[in-house]
Amino acid sequence: MSDKLNLSFEFFPPANEKMQEKLWVCVKRLEEIKPRFVSVTYGAGGSTRERTHKIVTHLAQNTSMIPAAHLTCVDASRDEIDQIVQKYWDDGVRHIVALRGDPQAGIGEKYTPRADGYANAEALVHGIKKIGDFEISVAAYPEQHPESGSLKADMDNLKAKIDAGASQAITQMFFDNDLYYRFLDECEKANINVPIIPGIAPVINFKGTKNFAKKCGTTIPAWLDKRFAGLDDDEDTRRLVAASVVVEQVRDLYAHGVRDYHIYTMNRAELTYAISHQLENIG
Repeated sequence: MSDKLNLSFEFFPPANEKMQEKLWVCVKRLEEIKPRFVSVTYGAGGSTRERTHKIVTHLAQNTSMIPAAHLTCVDASRDEIDQIVQKYWDDGVRHIVALRGDPQAGIGEKYTPRADGYANAEALVHGIKKIGDFEISVAAYPEQHPESGSLKADMDNLKAKIDAGASQAITQMFFDNDLYYRFLDECEKANINVPIIPGIAPVINFKGTKNFAKKCGTTIPAWLDKRFAGLDDDEDTRRLVAASVVVEQVRDLYAHGVRDYHIYTMNRAELTYAISHQLENIG
């Protein structure tokens, strides 16, 4: 097994000019890390469609980074999605993160596919593969997708996405590594043999992270709650704690043979760079 630790990063499209400046500062800073790839998220219902496409294309054509474009099934016809995929191919983009997407009404609400759209991520992967030989990443859920009726249904869905042509999966954030290890065991039992890359989320805003975790079914361990206790108004200390938590988490994962990590940057250049710098010395 290689000792090399490989990082990839996730960015999100900026909502205004000030946030756009922040994004490109983040990109320039993190380009030095030489990530394996970087992904760019896609707003609910395609609300950031054009911004996502512009950022991904700019990354592909003007930086040394290899971009992966998020793409969802939400509120778009098959023809619309196919056109987007073809445009990515024409622009030199070769990696797509294929997702069903959250319901337009929000996480936890009922998802209803469009009659003329792709019904789910499995169908989307099939559609993408018909257009070009993209590398395709899909989502995985170590603690089970909130809408899954059972662990078996969740594993069957992941297997279907892989069989449709996905080459790897990126997990939802998690903080208890034992849950991830158990998930890998389940993947092995289900004959899922592609890389399952852990999604690592630095806890920048603990209250916000707890709220999001509740919606997506992610466990917040008691020890994590204690680490951030009393720091609501102390952003500097929160950043230091956030960095140390990630480094500790990755050290344990590395010791268990994990070599690839996808960091949800929240477009925070300095925090992500500090974490990445510390991770260079692992192994």
